Amino acid sequence: MEGGHHHHQQQQQQQQHHLSSNMVDTGDRFPQWSLQETKEFLAIRAELDRTFMETKRNKLLWEVISSKMKERGYTRSSEQCKCKWKNLVTRYKGCETMEPESMRQQFPLYNEMQAIFTARMERMLWLEAEGVAGGGGGSSKKKGVRLSSDDEDDNEESDEDKGSSKKKKKGKGTSTSGGGSSNTNNLQEILEDCMRQQIQMEMQWREAVEGREEERRLKEMEWRQNMEALEKERLMMDRRWREREEQRQMREEARAEKRDALITALLNKLRREDK
Repeated sequence: MEGGHHHHQQQQQQQQHHLSSNMVDTGDRFPQWSLQETKEFLAIRAELDRTFMETKRNKLLWEVISSKMKERGYTRSSEQCKCKWKNLVTRYKGCETMEPESMRQQFPLYNEMQAIFTARMERMLWLEAEGVAGGGGGSSKKKGVRLSSDDEDDNEESDEDKGSSKKKKKGKGTSTSGGGSSNTNNLQEILEDCMRQQIQMEMQWREAVEGREEERRLKEMEWRQNMEALEKERLMMDRRWREREEQRQMREEARAEKRDALITALLNKLRREDK
């Protein structure tokens, strides 16, 4: 009995510890992150996700996030924000094989994280499609997109690697300038493509407006023709009615004349008989 009671207490303690870990990350530095604070952090991180994807050195970006958190009333260093993001990414990836119910119980912020990664995937697909349409320039964009913020440690160079990287940059100066010009050309192609699409959409809109105007004009013309036909039909019916009325009056007058003549003849006959 005592052993069963002790085991039950351990289960309760584990459940309480598990529930508390859902709200805050015990692996983060103190003070612990509240759920609302983490949501604010993810909202800021989502706004800058595209910049994270396109930038190789993200240290300044984490400092920007730290300052934005301070503006919202939360004091967090850039290192704390970075560690928090890594922890959230690890927990998000760990929930991929779970059932939806247990997944949201284990990780209440799953939807926020999924929204960030879904938007990232949509940007990758769009850039890949633009690269294919531009012809040949998509590979450099694709490489830039692959710099996922999950590997931010690799993107931020250490002091020891800076010297070697500078040497490499000196050796690859020409290639970098060539890559910059290709990126500029790709950007120009994208802008031109956007302008073409905008002009095409405007032309389609104008054609649709002109088509609706032409349709309205045709319907108005048809309505006027129908009204004129009805007016003509009304006039013809009125004229026929007048003709029939005149014929009826003529018949009535003819009958009246015959009746008067017959009465006059009868009277004359009676007068002759009386004499």
